[in-house]
Amino acid sequence: MDVDLFGLEMSWADFAQALGLGFLAWFFVRHVLLGFIVVDQNERAVKTSFGRALRLGQTTTLALPIAEVLSPDQRKRYSFPQVRVMGPGWYFKWPWQRVHKVSIATRTVNMAWDPETPSANHNGTMLEAVTKDQLNTGLTGDIRWRVSEQNLYAYLFGVKRPIAHVMGYFVSVLRERIANFEAPKTAAAPAAQAGPGALPGLPMDASMVQGVSINDLRKNLRDINDHMDRECRSSEARYGILLDASLITGIDPPPEVESALAAINTAHNQVSSDISLAQAGADQKIVQSRRAVEIETMRAQAEVSPLTAQAEQLAALKAAGGKEALAAYRRFVRLELFKQAGQVVQEVRS
Repeated sequence: MDVDLFGLEMSWADFAQALGLGFLAWFFVRHVLLGFIVVDQNERAVKTSFGRALRLGQTTTLALPIAEVLSPDQRKRYSFPQVRVMGPGWYFKWPWQRVHKVSIATRTVNMAWDPETPSANHNGTMLEAVTKDQLNTGLTGDIRWRVSEQNLYAYLFGVKRPIAHVMGYFVSVLRERIANFEAPKTAAAPAAQAGPGALPGLPMDASMVQGVSINDLRKNLRDINDHMDRECRSSEARYGILLDASLITGIDPPPEVESALAAINTAHNQVSSDISLAQAGADQKIVQSRRAVEIETMRAQAEVSPLTAQAEQLAALKAAGGKEALAAYRRFVRLELFKQAGQVVQEVRS
């Protein structure tokens, strides 16, 4: 029996042979020639066979240094297997295998960016947080992150959208820090250690005005950034994403309190200036007093030194010649005084 295929008549045997050759040609092109994949320099890949990633024995991420920051409870929940990571180069895969490629390049995003809802947080430009004195303030800044080569399993298979988890975790930690942040207390330095003009019980930073939370946050941005870096170190072991750095660049008060905040800052600066002037005046007066005491002390020493030297000489003369030598010295001194005197009044005893 013949088969009419596109106007060509052929037997069933020829048709089956042509169909088989076509399938082999398709299989060769699709799964052999096109089975080679390329991993770029800034990429890493993981190969799966029937959906299972190729693993490195029974090794897990708990044996790596990145797991040291995890608590005992987190170590139970975030134990991921180590997989074979494919570096830059050419690789071949079979039809039942799949290669998952990820970029390990460092990326920078706005910390207000919401991967699931881009329109949130003012279209991803400013993050809102409440301070300890109930002010709704706006935060701006950037986050640098990259995929961790040591925990690709968590990034590819641990959660559906790891960057969304990390951003949510970062925002929650940041808002908690802003809500409970208090400026470090400045202890009053003793007058003996603070300086010559320091008043007892007066802080050396001249800060005697009740602090405002937004001012405290602005003055301690570096401490807040360091705190965020420490708190987010566990993201690499939990989600396979390493936060290189978080940089909060701006803290803006609400428009309705901006003028009041400016007035408070002005008053605070005025008080600080007055305290600094008072300390400078006290320093100057104390230095002048010390100088006056030193001058009077030197004058007294200048007057006392000749008398002390003369007493020492008389003691040595008495020790060397006895009372007669001392009496002769006294007569000699009296004669010298008589020579210098214009008149001499002598008492006459009756």
